[in-house]
Amino acid sequence: MSPLHIRGWEDFPLAKLLAERSGLDVVVDNDAKALALGEGWCGAAVGHRDFLAMVVSTGVGGGIVLDGRLLGGATDNAGHIGHLVVDPEGPACACGSRGCLEAVASGTAIAVSTGALAADASEEVRRRVGTMVGRGVGDVVNLLDLPLAVVAGSVALGFGAPFFDAAAEALQTRCGLAFTAGARIVPAGLGVDGPLVGAAAVWHHYAGSGVLPAGPALGEDRG
Repeated sequence: MSPLHIRGWEDFPLAKLLAERSGLDVVVDNDAKALALGEGWCGAAVGHRDFLAMVVSTGVGGGIVLDGRLLGGATDNAGHIGHLVVDPEGPACACGSRGCLEAVASGTAIAVSTGALAADASEEVRRRVGTMVGRGVGDVVNLLDLPLAVVAGSVALGFGAPFFDAAAEALQTRCGLAFTAGARIVPAGLGVDGPLVGAAAVWHHYAGSGVLPAGPALGEDRG
């Protein structure tokens, strides 16, 4: 296991050690990918087989579901929308680029740029962060033909309507193709519990069929 923001855990065999100590089978994944599975199971993405789930919090991460399956990638890091460039003149990012979404929209970046906690951000800052997120989502929508983005995390949910209104406006400016028209960005239906609920779905995904678990409401239109 090598979480990008916990250098001390680089190549740390967490799943193996937990399995040895508990005597149970263990699988490990990041919070954004767990969120994607949870929201597809019983959250805002119920009934959708193609969508993006995002966490905008201390950092910015994502999970992508295509045809009902969570994308993993060569090292199980697929979905890192935080490293899409949304402001070419923006600050340097840890990945080596400049103006990445994580470098301008994460709680850490907001604190650096404003000198205050993200929770104390002005409405102007909240809207700007929403605009940056909408730009990033638009790029993913165009690339992967996704109709929906579900967003969670303390920054996104804490910023509320100013954030989501600005994100939706920015998304629409990038949805000029016929197949992207109508793409939406919405708050996570499971709120702050999304990644935790998703942890249960992670087990089903890796130990089971590899498709979204069939919750009691799967396939129903929640409006």
